[in-house]
Amino acid sequence: MRRLYALGLLIFSLSSPAFAQINSTSITDNADAKAISAEIFGPKRQTDLAFGAFQRGYYLTALSLALDRAGKNNSAAAAQTLIATIYANGLGVAENMALASSWYAIAAKNGDVNATFQLALLYQNGRGVPRDRKRGAELFAQAAKMGSPEAKYNLALLHVEGIYATPSYSEAARLMKEAAAAGLAEAHYNYGIMLSEGAGVAPDAKAGANEIKIAAQMGLSEAQVEYATILYLGKGINRNLARAVFWYRQAANAGNPVAQNRLAKLIAAGEGVKLDLQTAAMWRSLARRQGLVDPGLDRLLVSITPEDQARADQRARFWPGVVQSKTSAPPLAPANAGDAMGKAMLNMDKLLEPQKIVPPKTTPIAPSGSPAK
Repeated sequence: MRRLYALGLLIFSLSSPAFAQINSTSITDNADAKAISAEIFGPKRQTDLAFGAFQRGYYLTALSLALDRAGKNNSAAAAQTLIATIYANGLGVAENMALASSWYAIAAKNGDVNATFQLALLYQNGRGVPRDRKRGAELFAQAAKMGSPEAKYNLALLHVEGIYATPSYSEAARLMKEAAAAGLAEAHYNYGIMLSEGAGVAPDAKAGANEIKIAAQMGLSEAQVEYATILYLGKGINRNLARAVFWYRQAANAGNPVAQNRLAKLIAAGEGVKLDLQTAAMWRSLARRQGLVDPGLDRLLVSITPEDQARADQRARFWPGVVQSKTSAPPLAPANAGDAMGKAMLNMDKLLEPQKIVPPKTTPIAPSGSPAK
C-alpha cells in the first residue's frame, strides 16, 4: 500500500500580528456593552476576553489576561493552552518552546484536548521536550478519546506505521473515517486511498474516489492529482478526460510539480484538451524547476519550435507563484520510479517507454501533526 499522505494541523487559527497592544481595561470598561452582553449571553469569562484580544492580534494583552486566569479554577485550562500557543508561535514575545511545552503539559493535565494534542506533536518532533514518540502516541490516543479529529488522524497514521501504536489497518481506517467525518481534507484523502486499495476496509473504488474528490474540492493538491488520475483511468467512476485536465490544472496552479508534469503531457498529446505544445512546454519548465524531469514528456515535445520553446520559457518565468531568482531554483534531477500513481500516465505513452513518477517527498513543518520516523 502506498504511503499515506501525512500532514499535521495547528489547532489555533492565528490572525495577522498587530503593531500595537491595547490595555486590557479598554476591553472591559464599557459597562453598557457588558450589561447587554451579560443579559443575552450570561456572564463573560476572562478567558473569553483573552481569546478576543488574541484573535485581534493583541498578543501581549491576551497573554496578560490569560496569565491572570491561568491559576484559577474556572477555565484555567483554556487560558493555559492560550499561553502555550503564544510562546510556541512567538506572538508578541520571543518563541520559547520549553516554556510552551510546560504550559501545554499543565493544560493537558487539566483536561484541555487542544493542549493534549499539541503536546503530542511536541513529543513527536522533539520540540521543547526530548523527542519521545511513544509518549507522543499516548497523548494522541488521549486526545483522540477526547474527540480531537487531528489526534484521530495522527493516531491512524501511527497504526499504519505500526511501531508506536499497534499495527492495525482496520483501526487506522476507523480513526481515519472519523477524522474525515469531522472535515479534515487529509483524512478524506487517506481514507479514500484505504477504500480504493482495501486497506483495513472492504475495497470500494467508487466510495474511495468520492472521498478523494471531497479532499480535492477542499483544496488538497495531492488529492487533486489523485482524483485527476482516477478520472483519467476511469477507476471506480466513469472516465472523463476533460475533468481530469481540470483537476490536474487545479493542482498545477497550486504549484504541484507532478500535476504540472501530467498536465503538460495531456496538453502535448491533445487528450481532453486542445493540443498546445507551447503551453505544454511552459508546464514542463515549471515542473523542472522543482526537480521533476520526465523523458517521456521531452519526447512528446521534441517537435516544438525554438520560438515556441523560448516563449514557453518566458511564460514560465513570469508565471505566478514561481520564484524568479535563478539561484533559488532547485537543481534538475531525474524523477524517481516506483510510485503506483505514476502508472496513470502509461496509457499516454503507448508509443513511448513507460515512465513512473513519484511526487517529491514533503517534510512536515513543526509543530506538525505528521508522525516522523
